[in-house]
Amino acid sequence: MSRALIIVDVQNDFCEGGALAVPGGASLAGEISEYVDAHHGQYDHVVATQDWHIDPGEHFSEKPDLVDSWPRHCVAGTRGAELHPDLDPEHIQAYFRKGQFAAAYSGFEGLLAPEDDVPTGDRQPGAMPVTGAGGPGGPGDSDDSDNSDNTVSPFAGSDFAAGEDAIGLDDWLQSHDVEDIVVVGIATDYCVKATALDAVQAGYSVTVLRGLTVGIAEDLDDAVAEMELGGVDVL
Repeated sequence: MSRALIIVDVQNDFCEGGALAVPGGASLAGEISEYVDAHHGQYDHVVATQDWHIDPGEHFSEKPDLVDSWPRHCVAGTRGAELHPDLDPEHIQAYFRKGQFAAAYSGFEGLLAPEDDVPTGDRQPGAMPVTGAGGPGGPGDSDDSDNSDNTVSPFAGSDFAAGEDAIGLDDWLQSHDVEDIVVVGIATDYCVKATALDAVQAGYSVTVLRGLTVGIAEDLDDAVAEMELGGVDVL
């Protein structure tokens, strides 16, 4: 039996200064790095998910209800979509990107990113703005956050997302004989919860480390109860 750690959406736009900041996100990035550094030997695999929006339709709104619609965030290839710089990628083996053309909260909706893409830090040479996406009101036009801009990597397009050979998170985990999953990241009451519940439905044994998550709601008891009712161990 293999064991995997899934780090959910620890991205600039979900941390302080980002377009859709969750309080405590930046410090969580460092805490997860410290945890992985100390405990990576307990895991056979470490993977991360990223919101990676190209044209997610009504998921973006100028007047978001903050339930089903949200301000523009994690636009594919922008700095806001990159992993927070305090999240050390040294032990992360694979990245799964979700939400290219529709809302996606669960990491199990994600697809494997290209191996030669750069998940965090400096962009690769030749990165250019997306044509038609960088103008006002376009998908690349985020809030006035320093963590979001309109410059995208050459891998921001849909080639890997739309390909018939695209590998999903569940396929990847099964191919590595993973049975036991531990989930951490952002946000407890959205993408962490959705990822954990989908993992249970897919047949994995699932634990969420609550101390290594941060949430949007002030009271996260309902989210924790929903996960526990769904078969997730919340520690």
